[in-house]
Amino acid sequence: MRKPVVCLVLALLATGCGTTPLQPRQETGTDLISRYFDNFNRAGDQGPEEQQRFLEDARHPDFTGQECELGDLTMDIYPAMSTVRPDPDWSPDGEDPPRGEVFVVAVSLTVRRAGAAIGEQIGSQRVVLLDRRVYGFAPCPKS
Repeated sequence: MRKPVVCLVLALLATGCGTTPLQPRQETGTDLISRYFDNFNRAGDQGPEEQQRFLEDARHPDFTGQECELGDLTMDIYPAMSTVRPDPDWSPDGEDPPRGEVFVVAVSLTVRRAGAAIGEQIGSQRVVLLDRRVYGFAPCPKS
């Protein structure tokens, strides 16, 4: 009984069945958003200056005049990725909507000073996906 199975396997291999080359998986918008928050938190682990640099680099090009000065604070933002959904009608502070796809996600946010938690909040955060890059509209903590 083994002989027919071996012959079938050899026949399939000879005809190319099952030898499809692996294609790299295209990152989804959700993957990019998740990576944005991972990178945000990693920057915070390195201190306020590094997180400040991250925020400056991740500022949406349509809103370069809006700055968030962290001072000696850092933030940890943990998204509930199952809540990510489009929010096409949102715009910051009543201005024109940003270019790109706007998403809203539920987050847990911890504000830290010198590594110690000084505040926590649960809320929503908007992010924008534009040209396969994620830009954040993070809450800006006040000392």
